[in-house]
Amino acid sequence: MSNGFDAAALARQALAFCEGDAHVTVTHERSLLSRFARSRPTQATDVDDTDVDILCLADGVPGWATTNGLDEDALRECARRARASAEAAARLGTEEPMSLAPPAAYRTHDGWDAETAQLDARVAGEALATIFEVVETGGLEAFGVWTAGEVTTAIATSAGVTAVDRVTDAAVKVVARDDEGRSGWGAGAGSAIGDLDPVDVAVRALAAAPRDPALSLEPGEYPVVLAPDAVGELLEFLGQTALNGLLHAEGRGALSGALGTRVAAPSINLADSPRYIRTLPRAFDADGTPKAPIALIQDGIANAVVHDRRSAARAGDGAVSTGHAIAPGGAPSGPHATNLVLGGGGASGIAELCKPIERGLFVTRLWYVNVVDGRRSLLTGTTRDGTYMIENGRVSRPVKDVRFTDSVLRILSATEALTATQRLVCDLQFYRRRFASGVVCPALRAHSFRVTGQTV
Repeated sequence: MSNGFDAAALARQALAFCEGDAHVTVTHERSLLSRFARSRPTQATDVDDTDVDILCLADGVPGWATTNGLDEDALRECARRARASAEAAARLGTEEPMSLAPPAAYRTHDGWDAETAQLDARVAGEALATIFEVVETGGLEAFGVWTAGEVTTAIATSAGVTAVDRVTDAAVKVVARDDEGRSGWGAGAGSAIGDLDPVDVAVRALAAAPRDPALSLEPGEYPVVLAPDAVGELLEFLGQTALNGLLHAEGRGALSGALGTRVAAPSINLADSPRYIRTLPRAFDADGTPKAPIALIQDGIANAVVHDRRSAARAGDGAVSTGHAIAPGGAPSGPHATNLVLGGGGASGIAELCKPIERGLFVTRLWYVNVVDGRRSLLTGTTRDGTYMIENGRVSRPVKDVRFTDSVLRILSATEALTATQRLVCDLQFYRRRFASGVVCPALRAHSFRVTGQTV
């Protein structure tokens, strides 16, 4: 129960209106968001909203419907539409038959924080004031966002699943920028507002902002040090192109035919770990399957991909759901690893990673990244908010942002060292129902990073 709202009771009520096999998900979001630009607040939102999603099966074929209405008439109509959708799909043969997840026990987690759930707007105001003060000490202006939220998810199904999960999250992102558009980046995230340090984030953004004229860098391959935000972005896309069980089953994934082989440097250990201390934990996935750790790449060897019930059925050969459905019945895009953790190494920090590099590149974060060829985990994008030369073992002069086109697995294969410390790099959906996920990762050094051009 959250603020007197009983999501589980609403899910059971909606299920009672369903005919045959059905799965009901109730999602209740409460959240605050404060945007700022030029060291001034520009937008604030206060969300308190509920979705009811109903999946019905007709001869095993799914159909879906959604409503924001919580009264009996709205729930009954939503159930009717879901059933009609399933019956139409069954007649057309447009969807593969499936079954609902069986009941299971769920492990508790510490991903809900009482202080965060209060959603006190004064906390946001104090954080913004602190950020503005720090950034202005460097003569720059602050742009970015501060947000916190609580999401309650309840599932009730005709197969006997009854599950409720509550999570909180908080994040802050800061760009420190001058009048000429030169900028630096800082970010922080966690399951509680106490995990955020606005001073540290603002200081990092200020430190990353170039002060000298930027150099132009010719296309080519360069040794590189990637800060955690850049590493997290690459791993998020690796999840989409290599670790997705649906793509893997259909032969479209970057690990198709490669399980059991070396795909990265021996120092690379990547897992999906929903109970890891720095991640954003959840008890179950969108199908109601319990979340559990899974080793994906061990000592550079590809070990597994993630599945929901749909992708496991497509894969066959004894494959089962690993608890990675992001939509009831499985999303068309397949399952997704939302709690990736890359193990750290032995380097004490960025400075130590840079020491062996005579001439290379330091990248704070990546931007505008897109998939070129998912079968090779090949991406293209640009660097942003703090790109520098590394010369004689030290971060030196700023570089104009560059475009890169490279394979995530190739970069991981070229990895030589990682920092011991890790940081949560968080992805928040601001324009649909809130779902906080993230990658816990260190900074890394790779001996090759493919620069293909200069940004304008």
